[in-house]
Amino acid sequence: MPSQQLTMAFVMDPVTDLDVAGDTTFVFMFEAQKRGHAVLYVDPGDLAIEQGRPAARVTPVTLRAEKGNHVDLGDARTVILDDEVDVAFQRKDPPVDAAYIAATQILGTCQKTLILNQPESVLAFNEKLFAVHFPDLMPITSVTKNIADLRQFMEARGGEMIVKPLDGKGGEGIFHLVEGEKNVTSILEQSTQFGTRAVMAQEYLPAIREGDKRILLLEGELLGAVLRVPAPKEVRANLHVGGTAEKAELTAADLKIIERVGPVLKRHGLFFVGIDVIGDRLTEINVTSPTGVQEINTLDDTCLEAKVMDAVEAKFAAGSGRP
Repeated sequence: MPSQQLTMAFVMDPVTDLDVAGDTTFVFMFEAQKRGHAVLYVDPGDLAIEQGRPAARVTPVTLRAEKGNHVDLGDARTVILDDEVDVAFQRKDPPVDAAYIAATQILGTCQKTLILNQPESVLAFNEKLFAVHFPDLMPITSVTKNIADLRQFMEARGGEMIVKPLDGKGGEGIFHLVEGEKNVTSILEQSTQFGTRAVMAQEYLPAIREGDKRILLLEGELLGAVLRVPAPKEVRANLHVGGTAEKAELTAADLKIIERVGPVLKRHGLFFVGIDVIGDRLTEINVTSPTGVQEINTLDDTCLEAKVMDAVEAKFAAGSGRP
């Protein structure tokens, strides 16, 4: 039991919809509850500013590790975050749309509540574009809305490429395009909304057949990793679209990526982050609501949420939250 019981709010998608067996947010909340911390649920739309101060309508929750019967909801009330909430986790899934931005900006006005991850950095670093800060670690990449340029990029990559939206999650909107297929132009039209929205194009990495590593970093340091292997007829390795979780062995290239990326994450207050690596290439840096904790726990016989909560408690006790 920690020396100080805290009030922790989780800004997230509906708590009633959590997947007890696979959701990272659930085990964070459950671990906090086990330690005696008060656990509150906040719908992002229920964040507000009242008389110049950040506020939220919060609902106390009691959690159980029982599928289909995992939560009891208490009586909702409105609180001033800086007065009544010690720690707030921003765990809302993308897309990073106008509603997401507004919620995160409200969290960014907190002066006393420790916000994880730091709101300014979440908004500053797009999950797809963040990796571009490390171009030598990435696959060959182009970001454009111009369909002709995308076709030229694909031709230069030997006639195939990966295209992904800049604001997606969980593999949504990702396509493996191959020259000669009849729907290439149609897919590019839809992906770019007829040349009005930029997308990310990357060289196709055959190593995806061996899997996509999700590597979790805590305060810029290695926490754990899982290998997500795509189904035979699928290019996406995300678990909810049929990928299989397997034990991950980290290579020298993986460790080099961590060594480069980790200090940047810590410097910008990005407390809990998931990076994605295919082969020896960094493909994404996930700063909003990275997942993978439960899969790693099962494969490595560990309890990552306990390590995360230890770090949260230490960070709060040290007063080393947001400046």
